[in-house]
Amino acid sequence: MQPLILASTSPYRRELLARLGVAFEALAPGVGEGQIAGESPTDRALRLARAKAEALAQRYPGGIVIGSDQVAAAAGSVLDKPGDAPGCRAQLEYLSGKTARFHTACVVLGLSAGVRMAHVDTTTVVFRALSGKEIERYVAREEPFDCAGSFKAEALGISLLECIESQDPTALIGLPLIWLAGALRDAGYPLP
Repeated sequence: MQPLILASTSPYRRELLARLGVAFEALAPGVGEGQIAGESPTDRALRLARAKAEALAQRYPGGIVIGSDQVAAAAGSVLDKPGDAPGCRAQLEYLSGKTARFHTACVVLGLSAGVRMAHVDTTTVVFRALSGKEIERYVAREEPFDCAGSFKAEALGISLLECIESQDPTALIGLPLIWLAGALRDAGYPLP
């Protein structure tokens, strides 16, 4: 079986991929994540996931590389990672009572094996109306500084929401495991 490589430094993606029980190595792809003017959130997520996979596939042509990226958007604005508490509070104030869409792209690439698969999962998240005190308490407790949308649905952030519409709940966390498990089976990995 070819070595499996996750083109990511995200601890969330590492934890998700580990659920599948296959050996893998996580490596930094060294790809910038800038936005291109006029690019849709879906196109940006897919472009970045593909760039991450291609960067490591060039270095490890005998492996199978997984690249993934997520782009969140609400009311026409892209929501990048906030980076700090003030950024989180500002994002959550903006998202209060709004609907956001999280576009999670995943690319599986194996140059020598001729493997080339791509997928984008879109998850819709409806935020309830949030008070300033609720936002302050949440940000202080969870510190979601590295999460687009400034919340963690897999933890306390679920309390900020009215509903989530998704075909794959792991996509919202950063890696669509339902699709990825099928892609890895197609690439020859025995799952489960």
